[in-house]
Amino acid sequence: MASVKRLLIGSPMETKRLKHEKLPKWKALAVFSSDALSSVAYATEEILLVLMLLGTGVFFFSLPIALAILVLLVVVTLSYRQIIYAFPSGGGAYVVARDHLSTTTSLVAGAALMIDYLLTVAVSISSGVAALTSAFPSLLPWKVDIALALVLLLMILNLRGITESATVFAYPTYLFIISVLVLIAVGGWQLWHEGWHGFNYQEHATATHFFSSGYGIFILLRAFASGCSAMTGVEAISNGVPSFKPDSSKNASITMGWMSFLLGTMFLGITILAAGFGVVPLQDKTVISQIGQHVFGNSIFFYLFQMVTMLILVLAANTSFAGFPQLVSVIANDRFLPRSLSARGDRLVFSNGIILLSVLAMILIVMFHGETHSLIPLYAVGVFLSFTIGQFGMVKKLWKEKNGRSTVTIATIMTGMIVTGLVTIITVVAKFTQGAWLVMISIPLLVVLFYKIRAHYDKLGEQLRLDEQEWKRREKIVEPKVIIPISGVSKVVAQSLQYARSISQDITAISIIFHEEEERKLREKWEKFHPDIELKVIYSPYRTILSPMLDYINEVEKQTKGAPITILMPQFIVKKWWHTLLHNQTAILLRFFLILKKDIVIATIPYHLKE
Repeated sequence: MASVKRLLIGSPMETKRLKHEKLPKWKALAVFSSDALSSVAYATEEILLVLMLLGTGVFFFSLPIALAILVLLVVVTLSYRQIIYAFPSGGGAYVVARDHLSTTTSLVAGAALMIDYLLTVAVSISSGVAALTSAFPSLLPWKVDIALALVLLLMILNLRGITESATVFAYPTYLFIISVLVLIAVGGWQLWHEGWHGFNYQEHATATHFFSSGYGIFILLRAFASGCSAMTGVEAISNGVPSFKPDSSKNASITMGWMSFLLGTMFLGITILAAGFGVVPLQDKTVISQIGQHVFGNSIFFYLFQMVTMLILVLAANTSFAGFPQLVSVIANDRFLPRSLSARGDRLVFSNGIILLSVLAMILIVMFHGETHSLIPLYAVGVFLSFTIGQFGMVKKLWKEKNGRSTVTIATIMTGMIVTGLVTIITVVAKFTQGAWLVMISIPLLVVLFYKIRAHYDKLGEQLRLDEQEWKRREKIVEPKVIIPISGVSKVVAQSLQYARSISQDITAISIIFHEEEERKLREKWEKFHPDIELKVIYSPYRTILSPMLDYINEVEKQTKGAPITILMPQFIVKKWWHTLLHNQTAILLRFFLILKKDIVIATIPYHLKE
């Protein structure tokens, strides 16, 4: 098993190597921005899918919606660059809210971010598989299986370490960026020469009457909320600042600027091409796939573009594999999640967080059958809720400091806070019946779970805290009553008795028999080898071992009145694993029932067999 683990994730790394496991800007862009950059593959389609409710006559409005989203992207980017400099330890909105708002607010932000990261994996993988099946429809029946295999592949790659995985993921990310920019350039050249032959505002001006009604406005806002999926992953860099090479804050800030510029350019370009070519969402072919086919035809370049798109959509999930473990480690250090999530594994990554994310994402993919459009309605709520909380915390922080540069900065961040808050409300209202209600329920449930975990750790700390004065007042430990369950007289039992004599003089061996005549033979042999040790024999007419054994131990427990009782379990250890199947496992069951008792110590005395 160990050799398989080494083969999959590599040899362990020393702790001192952690400072070398830092990312340069060009690798960090691939790791932390792949989610945001990949969203251009489906964000425009999400806008058009909502606008279809009013007919293709309103598809031209995808352009002003895209421009509004770009303005929001700029404001959020400026806000989060401030968070990067103010909180270089990472953690994003959770840490901002923890330090400057309240514990509950920070936990809401943490829960929202966790859900966001989980959905990022599910949506990205599902979208990648959708791109693959658009080019190769024969793979449709296996889309869920392909998605699960890809999650496992990403999990293994990330368990190998952040530097190694970043090298693997960097090249497909840059290949996608180049491919999309080429697509936009070539497509733009075609539109320039062929003319705009898609959706036109002048030709469909009558469509504006739809927006005179409340329903039309509602659909427009819902389309805007769906398009905001292009901004998912923008916060990832602020969560992973410690992963950057020094000066980490400066490098993270620069990387975030690059990411936002590329994201805005690609998203607007794709939306313009979709409108210019008159692309309509289809059941079995994505919008970006149709644009690629229109620009490249059925040439090899189209299929290469589809493969690159699939790769980036799959690798976009890596943003979560970088951000989720980092986030849960911070929350775990605050004792709101299991402490095991804060521990680094063999390869200096938060292995338990990576595995937890993988398992939850696979469950989600199976539940929603790998359908991207079923998952995206759950997506934007957590993203924009965390945006709003993070910026609110920054406004409060800067307001307290009130230094010379705070006025402009506060105004910028406050604008972002208000806009993202409105987007959160719009998203919840517009997508409530589509699945946003599930996120609105999940976040409070997660917060309750956080508090339950913290309460457990607090109670545990109180009970385990060592008080010097109390410890000095304690009386000398009482010699325990030792009980040894036996099935006969053997070397295993003899070894257990030898150990028992070293800790106590009050020793009793107990044996459960099914036939009364067995007692005489057992006692004769016992008197021959261990005459100084008391033997208790209990007849079990119904051939059960556990019940009479537990009854006897309970009776002894009452008689000792709180004095310690030690149960020594003689156990021989077989040489080959399958030999275990040839022997009963009564000791395991007995240990399971006794472990819950307060004043009983359970110990196993192993006897190793040679064959």
